[in-house]
Amino acid sequence: MKQTKPNILLINIDDLGWTDLSYMGSQFYESPRIDAFAREGKIFTSAYASAANCAPSRANMITGVYGDRHGVWTVGSSERGDSKLRRLVPAENKTSIPEGIPTIASKIKEMGYHTCMVGKWHVSENPLEYGFDENIGGSHAGHPGSYFAPYKNVHLENTPDGEYLPERLSNEVCSYLDRHTEAPFFLYYATYLVHTPLQGEDESIEKYKQKLQEGGGNDQHNNPVFAAMIEALDQSIGKVLDHLDKNGLSDNTLVILTSDNGGVFEISRQAPLRAGKGAYYEGGIRIPFTARWPNKIPAGTISNTPISNIDFFPTLLNIAGGNSSELELEGNDISASLFEKESEKPNLRELFWHFPIYLEAAAATESHDPIFRARPGSILRYGQWKLHHYYEDNAYELYNLTEDIGERNECSADNLKIFSQMKERLAKRLKKLNFHYEPIANPEFNLEFENEILEKYGALAKPLPTSEDEWYRVMKFID
Repeated sequence: MKQTKPNILLINIDDLGWTDLSYMGSQFYESPRIDAFAREGKIFTSAYASAANCAPSRANMITGVYGDRHGVWTVGSSERGDSKLRRLVPAENKTSIPEGIPTIASKIKEMGYHTCMVGKWHVSENPLEYGFDENIGGSHAGHPGSYFAPYKNVHLENTPDGEYLPERLSNEVCSYLDRHTEAPFFLYYATYLVHTPLQGEDESIEKYKQKLQEGGGNDQHNNPVFAAMIEALDQSIGKVLDHLDKNGLSDNTLVILTSDNGGVFEISRQAPLRAGKGAYYEGGIRIPFTARWPNKIPAGTISNTPISNIDFFPTLLNIAGGNSSELELEGNDISASLFEKESEKPNLRELFWHFPIYLEAAAATESHDPIFRARPGSILRYGQWKLHHYYEDNAYELYNLTEDIGERNECSADNLKIFSQMKERLAKRLKKLNFHYEPIANPEFNLEFENEILEKYGALAKPLPTSEDEWYRVMKFID
């Protein structure tokens, strides 16, 4: 019996920045297989993560709702950074999606799909409790203890010492594809790459060291180990795409390739975007996104339509033949944007972010300040305009992304009417979503200590580490 429902392969890469693939502009990192895949599908240049770091972005994507309904705001505790530097009490954080909340997997499974999770889950201990029929390597772990076996906190059977995790997981995906050529499947392949720890294969690292010596790289992309990890990612995904072809599955499989948040600023910068992972400037939330479905999605096309990973649930459910209208999801069905040609009219859809906690800065930053990558606040994009609202001091920042994608020139004073309209839109969005965060002063906050830290940093953050040992020390386990 011929299968009529499409297979869905969702590839979610960890910490991959907007410019970290060569088809998105990198001249140092190499991703020929992914580049070829992108030419066969549609590239979205204004794709966003719905949160700026791993766990909340994944929770939003999997459930189709924001953190006020599932409670996952960050990784681990919401009391991030020194309490004496937090002016407000952060919202409480959950480390797992509540049991019983609908997920992409649970709803699509009801429609006759076989569901499988491979790789980084990170939003509970066991994805089998959230609608997946199979789980390969997924748990609460946000990164492997090592990319070379023994992996320590990534549990896979029969792992010979020295086995490279990206190769093992791509082989597991290929094995799954061999076993599921009949019934439709939803396969969530969440690579642990390119999250820290920075570990690549020696031969590949040497290749990029040589490339650097020959004049490759620039101030944005210049880390040979990270380049080797990008290459491993590219090879792993290429192997999976080849296996779709081998099993005759490509023509009936929607493949989405994206990232969970922006790139880590200290490792790989995303110019012209500002800041990186953890920040709500563009570098922390704008992500690569390409979708391919032969003869369905027009190949070789580019879309500037703003989309978010919170849109995946309603979109994938409806593509599979389901109905998301009764689920009260907070994203949009973006099927039309996938399948139709780009409209000449600008898309004025609102995109929204809410972050009622703190996320401390690392070694370097272009973010809100040198102490925190993000402070409690809400952000709204509407058309070319993007408004930041920070709760500590009721401060606003308005940017025109068409003229200033790097968010360098705050322009509210020159656009008072737009500024007023954007504040009104943000207030209505918060009311519509029934967000409950009430700013409460933190009694432990110490203004003298804050001034001391800011004076220590001055106008600039700490310089980037220069040696490989420093890179590893600083970036070993950053979330």
